[in-house]
Amino acid sequence: MANSTKSQTKVVGTTIDAMIKEGKALATIWKQTNSLKDSTKAKGFDTRLGKLLQQLKASSPVDSGQISRQTLTTHGVHIIDRRRRSEALWFVENEVECRDFIAKSKKGFTSLTALQASMRKASKEAEGEAPTTAKAEEVEATPTKVEPSKVGHFTYPKEPTLIYDSGWKDVK
Repeated sequence: MANSTKSQTKVVGTTIDAMIKEGKALATIWKQTNSLKDSTKAKGFDTRLGKLLQQLKASSPVDSGQISRQTLTTHGVHIIDRRRRSEALWFVENEVECRDFIAKSKKGFTSLTALQASMRKASKEAEGEAPTTAKAEEVEATPTKVEPSKVGHFTYPKEPTLIYDSGWKDVK
């Protein structure tokens, strides 16, 4: 037993021990991170966390890519809030688009949540403008039949109704 060596398992070009060390380092600086500018830099917290989660997701045995709770605990990132982990993973997966959007935007974003919301809103606006003009042309080309509104109008039945002991009216 004294001569046994500690084996390192290699996963996609990195060792599990290196990923565990990175996870524990991220767990210690998690509470100290407040600036989006600092956290989204190449060596920033969210970028490092997202890349670690991307590696863990790629090595996950589950087809959906879900990272098990045991793996998160082993790597020390289980104490980081799940929403923060999700945002960091989203940022790394969409890093090019995010950096372009931040550069083009006149606002300063305070969090990844604000960045996500702003990008989602901008994409909906861009998506909404293009199809709207095409839909307007289609509506003008096809005539529509206008039906009279039946709201507020009540017509009495012309046939006599029977009233049973239960109080319900039954039309013959």
